[in-house]
Amino acid sequence: MRIIRDTLYIDPSDRGAVAAIGNFDGVHLGHQAVISLARKVADEAGLPLGVMTFEPHPRQFFAPDAPAFRLMNAEAKAHRLEKLGVEKLYEVPFNAALAGLSPREFAQQIIVDRLGLAHVVVGEDFFFGKARAGDVNTLKNLGAELGFGVTVTPLLSLEEEVSSTNIRNALAEGRPGDAAAMLGHLHRIEGEVIRGDQRGRDLGYPTANMSIEGLHQPKLGVYAVKIDVLEGTYKGTYGGAASIGVRPMFGQDNVPNIETFIFDFKGDLYGTMLSVALIEYLRPELKFDSLQALIDQMDADCRQSREILANDGN
Repeated sequence: MRIIRDTLYIDPSDRGAVAAIGNFDGVHLGHQAVISLARKVADEAGLPLGVMTFEPHPRQFFAPDAPAFRLMNAEAKAHRLEKLGVEKLYEVPFNAALAGLSPREFAQQIIVDRLGLAHVVVGEDFFFGKARAGDVNTLKNLGAELGFGVTVTPLLSLEEEVSSTNIRNALAEGRPGDAAAMLGHLHRIEGEVIRGDQRGRDLGYPTANMSIEGLHQPKLGVYAVKIDVLEGTYKGTYGGAASIGVRPMFGQDNVPNIETFIFDFKGDLYGTMLSVALIEYLRPELKFDSLQALIDQMDADCRQSREILANDGN
């Protein structure tokens, strides 16, 4: 998959694609329906399949001080889109200039002039242009006038409406299974392994620590997890247990992060990219009376996690 970030001067070979347009945070089942329809159009026309998305997320641009909400960082989203067979990912920079474009200006300058898209596919709740002034009917009219095709995908519903908001709610309530049902895949936290305080090593539970800065915060506590080491000597899939939280045993003002203990693993992962999938919520984060009590609980957490993973079909 080619990732095109400089959308001012793109290679002519990257023009003329069929592209699904949206933020696609989480790449949930509703997003996948849009991309699937774009794939159908692209295959019938013999054109490349593309996705147009925005970085940073527009909500992040308009409310930079609001609580973190993203289900995926840009890298995790790109990994998921590549797995879906997307050939060209247009990461359009979202800035004041883009936010100020009218719907007509957006269609002319971005879709036609910059990217030269042959056809676009959007969900029926798609809005675009300054103050979200354009809707799917506006887009259809502009497509007919400016020379690009437009297809609109109906919203997808399960027992619970498939939306990034409902997925965030499920994660905040410690329901990763329900989140996965709406996502169509396991919710994953991806990032580089960073150095922590190495307390886990002293306790007999060395962990791979990752930042969750900028991401929606799942319910704090301990999870059964699956870990993909995405690169390097130890590339592969492993089982484990992870704690998301602020480590109350070791201070009051710690920044939330995710600390993952990988079962039956020995090796140095500092600087390596990991993808940690949340399988099941085990318990809330707790402060124990002693380090031995903490170790005993970690033993129990790992036993429970191993049992869950042994019976997990994902």
